[in-house]
Amino acid sequence: MDWVLSEDQMELQREAIKFARSALCGDMIERDRNDGFDRAGWQKCADFGVLRAPIPKEHGGMGLGLSGTIALMEGLGYGARDQGLLFSLNAHLWTNSIPIVVHGTEAQKRRYLESLSDGTLIGANGASEPGAGSDVFAMTARAERRGDHYVLNGAKTFVTNAPIAGLFVVYATLDPGLGPMGITAFIVERDAPGLHVGRELKKMGLRTSPMAEVIFDDCKVAVANRLGREGRGVDVFECSMEWERGAILASCLGVLRRQLDACIAHARQRKQFGQAIGKFQSVANLLVDMKLRIETCRPLVYRIGHMKDRGQPSFMESALAKLHVSESYVQSSIDAMRIFGGYGYMVEQEAERDLRDAMGSLFYSGTSEVQRAIIARSLGL
Repeated sequence: MDWVLSEDQMELQREAIKFARSALCGDMIERDRNDGFDRAGWQKCADFGVLRAPIPKEHGGMGLGLSGTIALMEGLGYGARDQGLLFSLNAHLWTNSIPIVVHGTEAQKRRYLESLSDGTLIGANGASEPGAGSDVFAMTARAERRGDHYVLNGAKTFVTNAPIAGLFVVYATLDPGLGPMGITAFIVERDAPGLHVGRELKKMGLRTSPMAEVIFDDCKVAVANRLGREGRGVDVFECSMEWERGAILASCLGVLRRQLDACIAHARQRKQFGQAIGKFQSVANLLVDMKLRIETCRPLVYRIGHMKDRGQPSFMESALAKLHVSESYVQSSIDAMRIFGGYGYMVEQEAERDLRDAMGSLFYSGTSEVQRAIIARSLGL
């Protein structure tokens, strides 16, 4: 399969790198320390077209497809220091906008997609619960239909963007006895009566991406805001995860490339025992391993874009990419710190923040163990 970028995609990626360097790097050490979300940076990304990228043109988007959007996000990852902001952008796109694109009614698309694309409305997703993490379909949040509306009760946790979101895609069950077939998806506006954003959650990394709990207390949602068919919320969720697992780490491809470039420059410049440290085999081997990870990660991610743009399912392929890229991201971040040595351990050098941010990739969008289970099932095991 040919996953090499087209000329237009390469130009888009170059422009994304240039944009990210100028707009998404300022005052990162302080904002990371204070968990500061960059709302101005979010709007700059919207104005640049990030939030419109995968949205079809007929709904006000750029119609880049997933391949073009991956190329864009890889460029942002290379140029930006604010990986928390990029994480929030990904959560907005893949777990909020795309489910509406794929499963929404025409009325829902007309009502929400433009505001989600122009930066006015920030999206969030409520699936994980305190007692249902990896076993997401064991959720206990309840939905009860009462005439022309549903009433939601329950709590969600690890909700990225919750403190700043204006629109939530939420999952609840109509009947726990039906298992996954009882789950239904809903579009819930922030000012819906009974929706409460709870305590903010502090994280090891990705600190500039806000996260909180969300509570539903007799939250009234119109039937018109059901997303997809009743009892088919699993379809919406799996669609969301397929897109997200394939694309959320696209920006991390850019980080892997940036790390390697920075480490090579350091290995050439830094001298110990009378020679550049890159001349030592132990350091050179780390750089070779970092390069190898990039070359094996990129085809996995771009293959998903290739498949989705052709309407092909990529459930196993998305799990493969999520597993390999996340594990590679963490290991390369560790190797970068080893190459920079004591300087890498210092906050001012910023390599330690890359490692803290990378650690989250082992857990969001399904842990590595969950990805292995998905892949094993796809192999018939």
